[in-house]
Amino acid sequence: MYDAIIVGGGPAGLNAGLILGRCRRSVLLVDCGDPRNAATPRTWGLFTRDGTPPATLRAQGRADLSRYPTVECRTAEATGARREGDAFAVRLADGRTERARRLVLATGLHQDLPEVEGFDTYWARGVHTCPYCDGYESRDRPLVAYGHGHAGVGLALELTVWSRDVTLCTDDRADSLSDADRARLARNGVGIADGAVARLTGDGDRVERLAFADGTDRPCHAVFLTPGGCRPSALVAELGCDLSPKGTVPTGDYESTNVPGLYVAGDASRRVQFAVVAAAEGAMAAFAINTELLKADTARR
Repeated sequence: MYDAIIVGGGPAGLNAGLILGRCRRSVLLVDCGDPRNAATPRTWGLFTRDGTPPATLRAQGRADLSRYPTVECRTAEATGARREGDAFAVRLADGRTERARRLVLATGLHQDLPEVEGFDTYWARGVHTCPYCDGYESRDRPLVAYGHGHAGVGLALELTVWSRDVTLCTDDRADSLSDADRARLARNGVGIADGAVARLTGDGDRVERLAFADGTDRPCHAVFLTPGGCRPSALVAELGCDLSPKGTVPTGDYESTNVPGLYVAGDASRRVQFAVVAAAEGAMAAFAINTELLKADTARR
């Protein structure tokens, strides 16, 4: 039995493995190699690694783990998990089941995109979810906030940090904005497009225009989606984790969950979805796991 199994090999999972490896804990890190940011060319806002491709970061993370003999990295898919007394059993796609005293889910989220032509084509190449991650590269260009209601208004106003040419596109949800919302957007120079969106077009490499069903269009260098539209790993529900309205796990101190011995770190937890924050959450979960195991082991002596 391992001290800990970590499911997910992004910044959160890799950093959790690193800290636990340095604590000489036996760790199995399982990752299927299909990250949410696979299409993203660069990872921004990461201290000393600003602009590094995600695949390069993951490869370096695995290389760092290789110097710790108690940490095993395995390319595999975790298809199920359950509690067994005070421990956990994780079922893998190859039919094997591995067990550990503690479990970290660093599985991230699955991004659901609007069912509009072009959004999937330009995902991570003009269609984004986080202006803190990708806004700077589109600064002073025409930007679109895609959403409605309170979340749409908030995102549109947020985008004015990076450009003064911002449009809130409600995609045929004009009734989601109050008169006060419209007045506030107008005061801040944000345009509003209420028409139904037909497609997103570009040159094959970059977004150029947002086309509407009525035949009109407008220039667009990047589209930012409102929070939501993400699904956590099925393991989260299978293990009985509480969920927030946004589909994330409302973790407590050191990324603990309502399930004893289970930790959730990274994008699937409650905090902002930055790579550097995910890595920090992985470290905090690892610290808590080592502390718990130390207390349990010394109490028996």
